[in-house]
Amino acid sequence: MFCYQCEEAARGVGCTAMGVCGKTPEVANLQDMLLWVTKGLSYWGLKAKEYGIKDDEANLFVAEALFITITNVNFSVERMVEFIEKALDLKDRVKHKFLEAYAKKEGKSFDEKVPEAAEWDKRGDANLYAQKGFEVGVLADKDEDIRSLKQLVIYGLKGIAAYADHAYVLKYTNDDILYFLQKGMAETLREDITADELINLTLETGKYAVDVMALLDKANTSTYGNPEITEVYTGTYNTPAILISGHDLLDLEELLKQTEGTGIKIYTHGEMLPAHAYPELKKYEHLAGNFGGAWWQQDKEFAEFGGAILMTTNCLVPPKESYKDRVFTTGLVGFDKLTHIPNRTDGKPKDFSPVIKKALELGPIPEREGKKIVIGFAHEQVAKVADKVIDAVKSGAIKKFFVMAGCDGRHKEREYYTEFAANLPKDTVILTAGCAKYRYNKLDLGDIDGIPRVLDAGQCNDSYSLVVTALKLKEAFGLEDINELPIEYNIAWYEQKAVAVLLALLYLGVKGIKLGPKLPAFISPNVLKVLVDNFGINPITTVEEDLKFFLNK
Repeated sequence: MFCYQCEEAARGVGCTAMGVCGKTPEVANLQDMLLWVTKGLSYWGLKAKEYGIKDDEANLFVAEALFITITNVNFSVERMVEFIEKALDLKDRVKHKFLEAYAKKEGKSFDEKVPEAAEWDKRGDANLYAQKGFEVGVLADKDEDIRSLKQLVIYGLKGIAAYADHAYVLKYTNDDILYFLQKGMAETLREDITADELINLTLETGKYAVDVMALLDKANTSTYGNPEITEVYTGTYNTPAILISGHDLLDLEELLKQTEGTGIKIYTHGEMLPAHAYPELKKYEHLAGNFGGAWWQQDKEFAEFGGAILMTTNCLVPPKESYKDRVFTTGLVGFDKLTHIPNRTDGKPKDFSPVIKKALELGPIPEREGKKIVIGFAHEQVAKVADKVIDAVKSGAIKKFFVMAGCDGRHKEREYYTEFAANLPKDTVILTAGCAKYRYNKLDLGDIDGIPRVLDAGQCNDSYSLVVTALKLKEAFGLEDINELPIEYNIAWYEQKAVAVLLALLYLGVKGIKLGPKLPAFISPNVLKVLVDNFGINPITTVEEDLKFFLNK
């Protein structure tokens, strides 16, 4: 195996024996195989589009195939094989639809040379697919810079795919976004593609990252209302309980409906914390609070929790035997020998009765005291206090905003973000989204004229809210360039959704971003030079040096 898609790539180079995330070499190679055959499907999907052929199932599948290979989503050999074989089936179907349409319109058979991924169709077992996956994986591109740029695009596509899938679940979709996923995938098959073409494709990926976050924002707010400023309790009560983690709000809603009147209380974990701010979710009285912190702490926190646990999207850490029997997966999440809740069929909700039954069997969890944290500062809520914010900036009460969005991770070096937040001057405000906030959202940082010094916009996809807030401030101050705002960017990254957010910021022209804890292993020295020269991206250093860097600008 060779994988370097996440921030924790072994030795800062890549995982070759076992994924730091916990995935086995077999799963890693199967994921590479799935991506490769999905590129072949994408090739035919774009050809078919030229002849007026649209296959909605295939279009959505490309997004799902990208999403399922994001770090900490799926560790199951069985599920990977199922996805590979479905990709081969869909590829064959779309290919033949295109060939028929082409022959009918052109009066001849299609005879262009096609990539191997578009033609390969050997059926076999996991061993065959894993072996081929290793052959066509990341290292198949020998030129370091071309490989780097292709992977930068693919990892951005994975983030876009995740957000597109979240929106699709809520019945919001955009064909332009789904076809761009196919364009990006098919372009990375080209052996003659140039570095300049890939740089342009990278920026286009950023454009579609903005578009998909806007789509998901519309899906979430149209379905559940605009987030409201909300206090969330971080303790637990002595009742049966279910802890829900991941990102899927519809899963949470259906779980809340199915647990009404059962005596079970529902707690959010990780990236589900922002759910408490949505009016249509917070109305459920048994949505009791938030337990725990970021994804990487779950082995300790899941063991402590005591109730049933539901994983809805990415962020799964391979579960320990001590609590494995009470962890359930759903959607694209997979881990062999865990109970999986099937997808919706015929428009009916998912059936969470196995999770509910387990929670009742386990009985009351321990009561724990907790503090209250304030969330719900999405763009609509910030807009309501925009005048107050603008006045605070004009008066000098607020000197700077710091966007500290992104991902958290397990390494000790991420304590940097806690120290950075704690040492920021009291006339600064943190804008955050994603699980990076768990490094500082329980610090007592106070407020400025009633404006909390940590404004939590929500999940990683709600980084869009931070963009909207910045653009509204730019307009309010009559500025021409977003970089003229008193906003600095100190971004933490871990996985591929953070890559999509980063590309979105670059597309919007944001410069001078600090990225950490370390730069991606998949960025070659020459590609890094392009990012530094054109966008001013730099790695974090020390808290003291970075504070000087930002505050003296």
